[in-house]
Amino acid sequence: MAKNASVLRQLLGEVETRIVDLYEAFTGGTAKTAFDRAGSLFEGWTAEGLIKRVAGWAKAVENVDVDTLKGLKLVLDGLIETYKDAARRRSKGEYEVDEFGLDEGFLDLARPLFVFLYRKWWRVTTVGIENVPKEGGALLVANHSGVLPWDGAMVATAMWADAPQPRVVRTLHLDWFTQLPYVATLMLRTGQVLACPENAERLLKGGHLAAVFPEGVKGVGKLLKDRYKLARFGRGGFVKVALRSHAPIIPVSIVGAEEIYPNLMRVDWLGKPIGAPYMPITPTWPWFGLLGLVPLPTKWTIEFGKPIDTSKFRERDAENFLVVQRLTNQVRDEIQATITKHVLRRESVFW
Repeated sequence: MAKNASVLRQLLGEVETRIVDLYEAFTGGTAKTAFDRAGSLFEGWTAEGLIKRVAGWAKAVENVDVDTLKGLKLVLDGLIETYKDAARRRSKGEYEVDEFGLDEGFLDLARPLFVFLYRKWWRVTTVGIENVPKEGGALLVANHSGVLPWDGAMVATAMWADAPQPRVVRTLHLDWFTQLPYVATLMLRTGQVLACPENAERLLKGGHLAAVFPEGVKGVGKLLKDRYKLARFGRGGFVKVALRSHAPIIPVSIVGAEEIYPNLMRVDWLGKPIGAPYMPITPTWPWFGLLGLVPLPTKWTIEFGKPIDTSKFRERDAENFLVVQRLTNQVRDEIQATITKHVLRRESVFW
C-alpha cells in the first residue's frame, strides 16, 4: 500500500509540475501565482467571481508575444487546410486501402498525434530497434498494460519515428475493439488487424511486421499493485504462427505504460452492459468524465530484443507441445527480465 501511495503522489506531483510549466509558458506568470489562483478557484463560486477570473486570464493572454501567436496561427492554418484538402479528396472516394483495410493517407494524417505522444507526452526512449528486420515478415511480441492499448500505438510509432528503415506495424487486436464506434474505424484505417491465427499467418507470409500482446485483457486490466508482473501468455498461439510462417520472434519490453491510468480496482459488472471485458477505477476515471481518459505523462522505455530465429524449426513443430511451450516461456522470461531491469534502473515514473 505504501508503494502504491508513493506512486500516486509522484503522479499528482508530475501533473502539478506540468500545469505550472504550461501556465508560465503561456502567461509569463510565476508558479506561486498559478497555484494561488488554482487554490482559490472554487472559493466564492459566483457568476461575478467567474467573470472576474475570466477577465483576469484574458488580460494575462495579452502578454503573450505577438510573433509567437502569428507563427502559431500560420502553423494551424496550414494544418487545417491540409486536413480540409484530405477530407475533400476522401469524400470523393479518392483513396485506397489494402486487403486488411490500411489507408496510407489516413495514417499520414494520424501520425502527427502519435508522434507528439511519443516524443513529447511520454518521451519514449527506444532501445534495440536495430534488431527489427528492415524487410520481410517478423513477429513483435510485447507485454500489455495501461487499460487502453496505447502501448501498441507507441510500438508502431517507434517503427515510424526511430527505425533505420521505417515500417508499418500491423497490431493484432481483440475483437472487442471492433464493437466501439470510431475506435474500430481508426484501428482499421491505421492498419490494425483482428487477432486470429489466419490473419497473423497471412501478414507474416506477406512480409508484414506484425505485433501481438499475448497477455490480452489480463495485461491491460492489471491492477496498479500487480504492475510489471507478466500474466500468462495464453497457449503459445503466437509461437505456432511464427513457426508456420518461419518468421523471427522479437521480444518487446515496455516500461511506463502501467502508470498512465493507475488501475486501483476493477468493477467488471459495470463493463458488461457495454460489452467491455472490465471497468477500471483510476484516480481520474470515472470521476472526471471524458477528462479521465487523458493518460498521465509517464516516461516510457521500449526495448526490442534480439530476434529468435524460427527458420531452424520444421513447420510441423507448431503442433509439438514441448517446442511451443519452450519458446513461449523463453519469450516471456526474456520480456520479464528486461522489464525488471528497466524498472530497477528508473528513479521515477516520470524520468
